[in-house]
Amino acid sequence: MKKINFASDNYAGVHPEVMQAIWSANEGPSIAYGGDAITAAAIQQFKHHLGNHAETFFVFNGTGANVSALCAMTQSHEAVICAEKAHIQVDECGAPEKIAGCKLLLVPAIHGKITAEGIQSQLQRIGDQHHVQARVISISQSTEYGTVYTLDELRKLSAFAKAHNLYLHMDGARLANAAVSLQTDLKTIVEAAGVDVLSFGGTKNGMMMGEAVVFLNPLLAKSFLYIRKQNMQLASKMRFISAQFQALLSNNLWLNNARHANAMAQHMAQGLKKIKSIQITQPVDANAIFAIMPTALIEKLHTRYHFHIWDEHLSEVRLMTSFDTRIEEIDDFIRDAAQ
Repeated sequence: MKKINFASDNYAGVHPEVMQAIWSANEGPSIAYGGDAITAAAIQQFKHHLGNHAETFFVFNGTGANVSALCAMTQSHEAVICAEKAHIQVDECGAPEKIAGCKLLLVPAIHGKITAEGIQSQLQRIGDQHHVQARVISISQSTEYGTVYTLDELRKLSAFAKAHNLYLHMDGARLANAAVSLQTDLKTIVEAAGVDVLSFGGTKNGMMMGEAVVFLNPLLAKSFLYIRKQNMQLASKMRFISAQFQALLSNNLWLNNARHANAMAQHMAQGLKKIKSIQITQPVDANAIFAIMPTALIEKLHTRYHFHIWDEHLSEVRLMTSFDTRIEEIDDFIRDAAQ
């Protein structure tokens, strides 16, 4: 029996409109390394959604996007402040430290979100040549716990960053889901946060491969062509990544995909809340549900469903929904969990 996926939105297939865009791009030769018309059109889509000042560069994957962005924002004696469970800390195999050469300074997070008060503790010994110098705040929107920073929370972080001469990086692997949750557009979120550099996700929202690094602070983009090449993130046949973004950002496909994923998460959460042996541990803002379940129940459910054990000691699991999650699959999971 084929297992049903609630492990990750990375498990999902490719949206048919995105697949068609790839197919349509496959017509004869085209200028390599981003000199093609499809890439130019996709870059214009980002300007439409994020502002004419946005400078966009396409890369292969999320780690490449985050690390390359941090390379453009830091020098080796500088540090990035992030949440203890930030993706750049726990899920990128030390790539920021190895490739960007910068130190990560960790701060505690509440439901995945960091605050100005928490960041303050890492602003120490400024100007001291013996101590690493904080330069960037990195946040995830939505967070690793599926929660979403409110616009007010983002504005407070932005004001704090500017007051302390810090850049702000946003890991937007699931920014589309955050926009749906906040019922706003992409530009409003980015402007509220005062984002300098954005890692914009495509793979988790219906694409086959590809992410984008978007500079809202154009000064930081000055050397990024070379940084991207050195970090092995320059695609020769870039049109096939660009075509996917052009499809995703046209006709509200990005929005509809994220809206469906979020709605499925809400449906699952409502069903799980009715089961006494299951405790939901985080607010369900986007497309992730975190829940504590009895170990025996986890073992039984794993025979039919893919999902991630987030914390073995707490018996806490993560359940993810995506653009292709079907409501019948969720109802089956809830029924099996209840039985």
